[in-house]
Amino acid sequence: MIQLNLPQYKINIQETDGKKRIFDILRRRFVVLTPEEWVRQHFIHFLVEHKGYPSTLLANEVALQVGDKTVRADSVLYDRELHPRMIAEYKAPHIPITQKVFDQISVYNLLLHVDYLVVSNGMQTYACKMDYQNMSYTFLEDIPSYENI
Repeated sequence: MIQLNLPQYKINIQETDGKKRIFDILRRRFVVLTPEEWVRQHFIHFLVEHKGYPSTLLANEVALQVGDKTVRADSVLYDRELHPRMIAEYKAPHIPITQKVFDQISVYNLLLHVDYLVVSNGMQTYACKMDYQNMSYTFLEDIPSYENI
């Protein structure tokens, strides 16, 4: 896998049945190592180890019902009352962050109504803070630390 624009961490990879798997600290199990999963695991470690996000308030692959279709938000941060606060959507490093990615995370936000949206392909990361009162959003220069959200 390629070097990302995210901090390194002690990666736990194993190979079973000819497939590489990476340990997901949130799901507490090994999952198939795909380029998108590579980004997800680096980003989760970044949030926990560098931004102070409690791993107990983060979840990966959160199922959401959109009409008769089930979709999955890549990661969701909850507050201590278990209300969703942030959605993160990941793409493989070679996938550009386009309007289509923002459209995807916006659909998830119609259901969760969070304060922060984050999209990352590990090379580029964008975060925005929602302002529902003014029906707008503001792009942030950096991912806020947990204490600041």
